[in-house]
Amino acid sequence: MNKAKLSNLLRQLNLFYVADLIRFRIQKFKNQKFNAQFKKEYPNVALPPDYLMYESFQINYDKYYNGGRNMAKTLSEYFKKHIELKDKNILDWGCGPGRIVRHMPSLINNGCQFFATDYNANSIAWCSKNLPNIEFNKNELKAKLPYNDASMDVIYGISIFTHLSEPMHYKWFNELIRVLKPNGILLLTMHGDNFKVKLTDTELSDYNKGKLVVRGSIKEGHRTYAAFHPKAFVQNLFKPTTVLEHIELTSDTKSWVPQDIWIIRK
Repeated sequence: MNKAKLSNLLRQLNLFYVADLIRFRIQKFKNQKFNAQFKKEYPNVALPPDYLMYESFQINYDKYYNGGRNMAKTLSEYFKKHIELKDKNILDWGCGPGRIVRHMPSLINNGCQFFATDYNANSIAWCSKNLPNIEFNKNELKAKLPYNDASMDVIYGISIFTHLSEPMHYKWFNELIRVLKPNGILLLTMHGDNFKVKLTDTELSDYNKGKLVVRGSIKEGHRTYAAFHPKAFVQNLFKPTTVLEHIELTSDTKSWVPQDIWIIRK
């Protein structure tokens, strides 16, 4: 049985959370040596609790911190191609335990203000206590953000639509556009064609027809709730805006499957 079929079976049997908890403990055990070394080298770096880190990424302190900084640098370079990063409001939608946004103030600065929101109350509580120079807010799964219309110049969401149902794609996209200023930039990552190898035959058939593929049967928004995005679906979702870039990355390793990057302008 391949991983995709096993995943769907565990969902049907209501065993996916149990399997995911076992995976968390295995990953924590495997990384304990590397994580201990990181804490020795970076004794002053604030780190979120392991499960918070796992929920949004993986339990690898170096990849969380230094990898998060590298990702923040990459995103800032994408932004600079399309908007001047001076005196701008920048929002991390679905920030988790701050892996990326914690680095933004030191990387960009230039009079910009930084905001971050997530539906996980524990993540927001930890970030608010430990990460300065960022305004953190809790949202709900419902598509409603605590910001005024046209209040953000740049919004980015890294692997957030990848955990939402089809109706919530449209509701959240409309909400993000509400908050974004005219000519503002929105960057989102999706499970694109690179993830076709992970689909069952039935899922692949739907995907190739341009249909969103969703693996649900668990709490929407959770890391184990998965959505896969054919180009036709994403292009239809983004119809009210202008697509500036669609970036399909490649990987030299089987352990990392890159998501598509979509950059649009309101």
